Amino acid sequence: MTALVFTLGFAVIHHTSFAQFSSSTYSSLGVGVFNNSGLTQNQGMGGMGISFGNSYSVNHVNPAISVKNAAFGFQAALNYNQLSAATEANSEVLDGGGLSYVAMSFPVVPRRFTMGLGLNQLTGVDYNITVNSPVTNTELTSQNIIEGRGGLSQVYLQSGFQLYKGLSLGLEGAYTFGSTIRSNQLDLLDEEMNSVGISSEYYERLTFSDITFKGGAYYAQPLGDEKYLNLGAIYQVFGDINGKEFAKMGESGQASIPNSPGDVIADNVSGSVFLPNKIGYGVTYEKINKFAIGLEAQFQDFTEYRGFNATEGNLGNAYKLSLGGQYIPDAFSLGSVFSRSTFRAGLEYEQLPFLLNDNQIDDIGINFGTSIPVYSLSLLNVAVKLGTRGTVNDGLVRENYFKVSLGISINDNSWFYKKVFE
Repeated sequence: MTALVFTLGFAVIHHTSFAQFSSSTYSSLGVGVFNNSGLTQNQGMGGMGISFGNSYSVNHVNPAISVKNAAFGFQAALNYNQLSAATEANSEVLDGGGLSYVAMSFPVVPRRFTMGLGLNQLTGVDYNITVNSPVTNTELTSQNIIEGRGGLSQVYLQSGFQLYKGLSLGLEGAYTFGSTIRSNQLDLLDEEMNSVGISSEYYERLTFSDITFKGGAYYAQPLGDEKYLNLGAIYQVFGDINGKEFAKMGESGQASIPNSPGDVIADNVSGSVFLPNKIGYGVTYEKINKFAIGLEAQFQDFTEYRGFNATEGNLGNAYKLSLGGQYIPDAFSLGSVFSRSTFRAGLEYEQLPFLLNDNQIDDIGINFGTSIPVYSLSLLNVAVKLGTRGTVNDGLVRENYFKVSLGISINDNSWFYKKVFE
């Protein structure tokens, strides 16, 4: 069965496109909203994963913790998002979902050296904004429909190795790729809101591809009686992400077609965006097979951000704080699946880099999750988040959202050891 999962995993990596992990008006800024919450088991604890992981879950947050994976592991998840966006005058409900990630882990030398690979979404762009404004000295109204979609994804290869007992290091290299598509359609409307004249459209497509890196460190200090104080740190290197720009003005529906009538402003012009590096660290107190509680932080200085062709992004500092934990009633119970299940909860506070009308945009969420044993070493993973982002003050948008991640962890050491090492 593991061989089949392995094959399907690569098929998904090559042929499946992502659904957006976050629909947000604020994704219209920069390269979108960053995904800083990890895989499903991390999301259930408020995104914790820098200083904590276990042997049955792939850790994409900190590659150094991957040495805990003593069996071949495959993880994948689907997500569903529902968002209610409101201004002082209007509100709207949006929803959507799809594939969230695919990840695999290979214990080359169990507990000593592990390799992993996967596909994950780094940023998401997904918004639709309509702005109506009166045209001076006329009875007409100009209507701008501003839309965006896309984001950056990563195919990554990671390794983790134990330097000496309790201390491990990890390295991840990722091919970062994707595109952001933004359009602005302008219509003139009469008093009855009927279209007047020809509708025009500005279309812009930025396509990116580059290599990025992440390093991680993890140390587990024994405290006796299977208790540990875990320390973790990561440093993710982005820098200039190379890409190309296509931009065109034309009639509505024509601007996205390269050879149609219209004015081409940029015809696959080379350039780059500069993304600031990210640093994160955390501490977790853990009793093996019973409970864990921790606090983690991540930081990115988006004042260094530069848009395509070195344009300033008017962004600020961004950081995230996660407080979360998990509890297992009885990890060795033979008669109760409930007792062997892992229950998680967490709080998540994120200061987004977006500065609008002197307002820094915050994102606050409460998280819950569980991992339920389904067969042998495999798990059904669920995470739920209720959150709010932004404000209705100063003409901005408040977004209340509900997210669900449903995934599976398939762990199997019998196939891997027999077929690979014997």
